[in-house]
Amino acid sequence: MSYKKLEIWQLARGLVIDLHAMSLTLPKFEMYEEGSQIRRSSKSVKSTIVEGYGRRIYKQDFIKFIVYALSSNDETLDHLETLFETKSFTNEEVYFDLHSRIELLGKKMNRFLDALNKGHNKFDK
Repeated sequence: MSYKKLEIWQLARGLVIDLHAMSLTLPKFEMYEEGSQIRRSSKSVKSTIVEGYGRRIYKQDFIKFIVYALSSNDETLDHLETLFETKSFTNEEVYFDLHSRIELLGKKMNRFLDALNKGHNKFDK
């Protein structure tokens, strides 16, 4: 199995692409401040899932990296909310879509974490 088959990685990848595109529509001053932050935190979610998967034979390492990915996902959600609340990003349709997808990814990562804790060996293949 490859990390690319993990649903959480697939969701994270889609968010990276869409958040990157959204960030390029921000006012110039935000593109390099909050825009940069949201790009980096969303990319961190995806790459931390990959790093954890690469260490999957060590249960505690795998768990630790999924927890890090969850933290970066929370950070991404906070950046998105800040952009919307400060009116730097005003497209409500895109905001609510991204917001719900980030929340869904967080829920799925939490369930993935539960599965890791209960049946770690099934992720070895």
